[in-house]
Amino acid sequence: MSGAEKKTQATAAKPKAKAKKKVAAKKRLPRAKIKADQIAAIFERLEKQNPEPKGELEHVNAYTLLVAVVLSAQATDAGVNKATRALFKVADTPAKMVALGEDTVRDHVKTIGLFRGKAKNVIALSELLIEKYDGEVPEDRDALVELPGVGRKTANVVMNMSFGHPTMAVDTHVFRLANRLGMAPGKDVLQVEEGLLKVIPEQYGLHAHHWLILHGRYVCIARKPKCYNCVISDLCIVKDKTPSPSQ
Repeated sequence: MSGAEKKTQATAAKPKAKAKKKVAAKKRLPRAKIKADQIAAIFERLEKQNPEPKGELEHVNAYTLLVAVVLSAQATDAGVNKATRALFKVADTPAKMVALGEDTVRDHVKTIGLFRGKAKNVIALSELLIEKYDGEVPEDRDALVELPGVGRKTANVVMNMSFGHPTMAVDTHVFRLANRLGMAPGKDVLQVEEGLLKVIPEQYGLHAHHWLILHGRYVCIARKPKCYNCVISDLCIVKDKTPSPSQ
């Protein structure tokens, strides 16, 4: 090979090397903006305030939890609970849900947004559970996300609440807090999920996503967060705190 040929080959290889570096850079998680001891202190206080946090979707078993979370997409927990109380009394298993039929399920959930598509998914996922898993909810994220209407967040909720896995279900509240508090900055939910799992101390893993959801829902809200009622206000990196209404 001539010197010119070697030079051409080396030049052609450089863009590939740069491309590999770019791919590696994308996989690298952003660093937390606060220190590990501050993150531990945040969850220590949240635990002290609420030792046994609970999800607010009403359910009686893993299957009804799965259905409730599927129905909760772009809807409030309160609205879902209002619709599912009567539904779960007559259909708390995949077989019973399929026996009801899509039309009846649709009537039960018609007060929930996107109810037609959700009713269709509830029947479809119930049929698949019967066909592939003998009517049981699988304890496996990959299997769960294959079910109609089930995404990663839904799978993480079921894995956590029904099977006790320390997963991180990132909803709008968790996403906001992870970025606002500087614990796990990220541009998308998967990046935030992976970042939180990396920095949250193991002893808080099981309840961490519930603490963040509840704190984001009732205290650290999107607009005008209630900093005056916040147990972690002094650990928050946001400088402009919302003053108390009484001031």
